[in-house]
Amino acid sequence: MEISMPPPQIYVEKTLAIIKPDIVDKEEEIQDIILRSGFTIVQRRKLHLSPEHCSNFYVEQYGKMFFPNLTAYMSSGPLVVMILARHKAISYWKELLGPSNTLVAKETHPDSLRAIYGTDDLRNALHGSNDFAAAEREIRFMFPEVIIEPIPVGQAAKDYLNLYVTPTLLEGLTALCKEKPADPFIWLADWLLKNNPNKPKLCHNLSAEEP
Repeated sequence: MEISMPPPQIYVEKTLAIIKPDIVDKEEEIQDIILRSGFTIVQRRKLHLSPEHCSNFYVEQYGKMFFPNLTAYMSSGPLVVMILARHKAISYWKELLGPSNTLVAKETHPDSLRAIYGTDDLRNALHGSNDFAAAEREIRFMFPEVIIEPIPVGQAAKDYLNLYVTPTLLEGLTALCKEKPADPFIWLADWLLKNNPNKPKLCHNLSAEEP
């Protein structure tokens, strides 16, 4: 009796990476290391965060002694944020980064990115999400329009469609009925491209430079 095997599946995980202000000039060589390590750079933005935005991003560190210095450091200049994807992206990126304290990294993981590019325990060059929950929160913070896997199903999917898809689609179909174009499919596709509410937008308090 022949046993049918399930088709192989590839699970792709995402994590957030940040090149911090003092090594932004090393972005090109760091991206080269990232790509050679099997990651895909899904999205990239260059931002200059305000101290308030840094405080919100590092909210879990609030109250710790280093918190004021951390927010001052992270808001001191432009930084580069990236969504990285690959199998077990979170753990592989953390392994590539090395210990969070650069001085420890230089002793125990001299080939890690923080050992190479970091300066001390605060200026450790790069950031990586600690776990899946942190990655989801941090990606949504830096890339508000992105959809995080797993894609919602059931009631969550209905809620998403009702909130983000149905209103725009209904408006487009209404305009289509009024216009009565010769080729309704092409007309609606063009209309949706022009009126897509999920086009990348920049927050007023964030300055961004795209590549």
